[in-house]
Amino acid sequence: MLSRIAESLFWIGRYVERADDTSRILDVHTQRLVEDPWIDERRACANLLALMGSPVPEPEADTERVLATLAFDRTSPSSIVGALSAARENARGAREVLSAEIWESLNVTHNALPQQRTMARRYGPHSLFRFVRERSAMVFGLADATMSRDESWLFLILGRSLERVDMTSRMLSTRVLAGDAAPSWTLVLRSTGAYEPYLRTYRGVVDSSRAAEFLLLDRLFPRSVFASLEQAEACLAELQRSTVRDTARVGVAGEAHRIVGRARTMLEFMSTPDLLAQLPARLEELQRTSSAASAAVTHRYFTEQAPQVWVPEQVG
Repeated sequence: MLSRIAESLFWIGRYVERADDTSRILDVHTQRLVEDPWIDERRACANLLALMGSPVPEPEADTERVLATLAFDRTSPSSIVGALSAARENARGAREVLSAEIWESLNVTHNALPQQRTMARRYGPHSLFRFVRERSAMVFGLADATMSRDESWLFLILGRSLERVDMTSRMLSTRVLAGDAAPSWTLVLRSTGAYEPYLRTYRGVVDSSRAAEFLLLDRLFPRSVFASLEQAEACLAELQRSTVRDTARVGVAGEAHRIVGRARTMLEFMSTPDLLAQLPARLEELQRTSSAASAAVTHRYFTEQAPQVWVPEQVG
């Protein structure tokens, strides 16, 4: 496969997952502000922006600034609108390996964003968040249903898995690091789609240690950090097996596989009490792992050139 196409597929997976997870984080944030009038809004907004990599001074932070930066900014691939636009631009360069249904889904999503943005500003942002979650689920559902399990699918799912590790860690950080402005564990579980699976697993009220354990370590819930690392590791192993010259007799063949495997074994073999006692440091480490693995994948599989900046089309 051409490295250009592989790179486009990898970033489609990352951008769609980023839009999905950012909408979930913002949904929790806005719900928390509505439900608890005693929250210091500027402090909560400043903490969230810093966590998402867009720090601003606390006096300048408010909900409008958060939504402008993380939801509506068309020029930033870290925002919902920017990420979905970037995913569609990448899809234009990989249409020969994407099914028509996936391309149409991304295109329809992109074309609907101006109307969704207008409705969000007029009636509130929750309709936008719901729209993004539904469209992201449709893209990945179509990928599972219409793509052969070849290198194209592996790169798409690898991108999704690495992004999910990073974003699930950030969702947990919104609870662990936000202090008095932190959302409840119930809200965090709902934001990841884990509330009902958690209740079916533990059959009781939400407990902070069990909730963190579930989102970090559960092997069966697909959005947990462990399950995402395991999926990324499986994709990397399959990609390396498909390359004849990477048949290694010692260790693993690729740096990305080594980085992901080290993070997975850390979660698998560290005792749960020790892991929870060091949770803030471990969450930061997982975010660094996602970034380092992405850089290693780029170095190993994609063209050796300056990273391409995907400029989304200007929409009204």
